[in-house]
Amino acid sequence: MSVDERGAAARKALGAKTASGYFLDPARRPLAAFLAGGACLALALWLHGPARFAPSYLAAWTCLLALPAGALPVAIMIERADAWRPQPETALLETLRGLLALMPVAALLALPIPFLAPRLYPWTQAPAPDTAFAALWFSGAGFAVRLLLYFVLWIGLALLFARRGGEPWGKAGRIDDGRAVLGLGVHTVVGTLAACDLVMAVDGRFHAAAFGLLAMAAWSSLALAAAILIAPPDIGPARRRHDRMTPLAVLLLVSAGLHAVQFLMLGSDPAAASWYGARGGPAGRGLVLASGALVALAAALTLRPGENRTRFVAAFVVAAQLAEMAWFVTPSFVGSFRIRFSDVLALAGVAGLAAGLAPPLRRLLPGLAAPPAWPGREAAARFIERR
Repeated sequence: MSVDERGAAARKALGAKTASGYFLDPARRPLAAFLAGGACLALALWLHGPARFAPSYLAAWTCLLALPAGALPVAIMIERADAWRPQPETALLETLRGLLALMPVAALLALPIPFLAPRLYPWTQAPAPDTAFAALWFSGAGFAVRLLLYFVLWIGLALLFARRGGEPWGKAGRIDDGRAVLGLGVHTVVGTLAACDLVMAVDGRFHAAAFGLLAMAAWSSLALAAAILIAPPDIGPARRRHDRMTPLAVLLLVSAGLHAVQFLMLGSDPAAASWYGARGGPAGRGLVLASGALVALAAALTLRPGENRTRFVAAFVVAAQLAEMAWFVTPSFVGSFRIRFSDVLALAGVAGLAAGLAPPLRRLLPGLAAPPAWPGREAAARFIERR
């Protein structure tokens, strides 16, 4: 054993004797994250009570759902746009595929939502509907079954479009046109229903079919921005540097356009006007202005894209989209948009639980176990360490 190896072993043995060393051990990080996340959620419930905890948990869980649900269509479209090039997938596409492993995690953390439904959705307190179908649809059992169906389809799509780890490009096969169209179609239907069922339904005043597309555009923007922050640079003889700013700018423009169209089409409706009014105020207007500035900045930087510029914009996009997930949910309960301490605790709790649950769930679903190997990974790691 070399001197360095003996020193590392000694430091590991010393660290294992302390609480910080025990929980900072990479093998125990999932457990530490799970315990920390559970503590944050318990603290939020204890400090603020079930009435304030329920919308905070829903908004935080929506942030988690946005990562795999938003990564799915982006991964399909990026691969189909690059399908004619006979070369390995880029680090960005690989990272997007890695985010699909969070779909079963989001499904497991959705279990509290049916129990919190009486504190979230007005239809639980409304009189019984006149028709048998409406009575079945707006029932606790029907809501739970729909939630289960959404995630069965989403997990199936994630397994279908996530390449198995370590398989070469030729053996893994590309996404053909038929599977891509089918996957995007199913995801659009499921995402629209889920967004309306889980997010729009918190406010009984407002109903719009376009809301599902608006929510899915926000999910994809968040997922792509997060992937840009996580993905290493494309380095190596077999790698081609991808422009990551352009797809991010396109998604931001789509999301902003859907917001504008929905507001212009429904702004004259008193119910829709009250929905937007609850999301106004200083914080709401500040979020709108900041999001608009990000869209303009991303569009302008497509003329001179660069890795550092793209990561800079992506970091602010992640922050803005996380705030937008709360913007969709919490104003229906407090009358205005603001980030409360319970929202921060819930987001930290959901993130901790997700970090703790992801490794065991990956082992249960081998198709989502690991992203594929790509040339230049070691060179990219050395490049990042030097920086």
